[in-house]
Amino acid sequence: MFGIYPIVDSLRLSLYTGADDGGVAFVGLANFVYLLTDQFAAPRFWNAFVNNVQFFAIHLIVQNPIGLLIAGLLTSGFLRRSEGWYRTLIFIPTTLSVVVVGFIWQLILSPLWGFVETPLLGLESTALPTLSLMSVWQYVGIPMLFLYAVLVNIPRELDEAARIDGASGWQTFWRVKFPLLAPMFGIISVITYIANFNAFDLIYSVQGPFAGPNFSTDIFGTLFYRTFLGAQTATGSVTLGAAVASLMFIIILIGVALYLLLVHRRLRTYDLSS
Repeated sequence: MFGIYPIVDSLRLSLYTGADDGGVAFVGLANFVYLLTDQFAAPRFWNAFVNNVQFFAIHLIVQNPIGLLIAGLLTSGFLRRSEGWYRTLIFIPTTLSVVVVGFIWQLILSPLWGFVETPLLGLESTALPTLSLMSVWQYVGIPMLFLYAVLVNIPRELDEAARIDGASGWQTFWRVKFPLLAPMFGIISVITYIANFNAFDLIYSVQGPFAGPNFSTDIFGTLFYRTFLGAQTATGSVTLGAAVASLMFIIILIGVALYLLLVHRRLRTYDLSS
């Protein structure tokens, strides 16, 4: 009721447009054609798509490997006495409000009273990577916790057998433990993909609905907000906003389907053969 029905109804609504009598009129795929090809709407849509891909790529390349590294350190024995403290400290930012996180980092990165002299959030070339790293800092505890849960359940006999065979700690991790981690690492990548293509709150709280400067931090979430609700004096369009939401859903669905067809099967085969 609260999940599937809104998605289906958004797909239905995206096939309509507002009529003069206040109702809606069926237009088929006209809203999608407008978003993808119109000289004014298409540049905003494709800019949001490229930015969203970059936003996801930074999380995939930075956040998940760091989570894996931290999980490995927590289970390696080097932090045995304070393992629980480190695990809690790393996960705490995940529980914070995104608005609070955005406000704190705005203070830290402010050229006037912060720790940097360069306006990282005010430059087109650095705004999106900076916001991405802020998000990485907040959510790195999630992949860390998932991977940690897998690592602590790996039998110690595998470590002992690898050491008897002469494997180093590095070789033991990559040849013994990582094959067991690979399916979970893939699941975390899919979760990251879905979450990043649905992202909105951090960029909105820091850069506003126009995702400045010059739309350099605009992603699907902020594009949908402006299209559906409007911004300042602009009037939003419910049906066009539904078309943006439908395209978001289709892109996410395609990405997840490609993972299940091309990656998940290989990870399962890799895990079984190992």
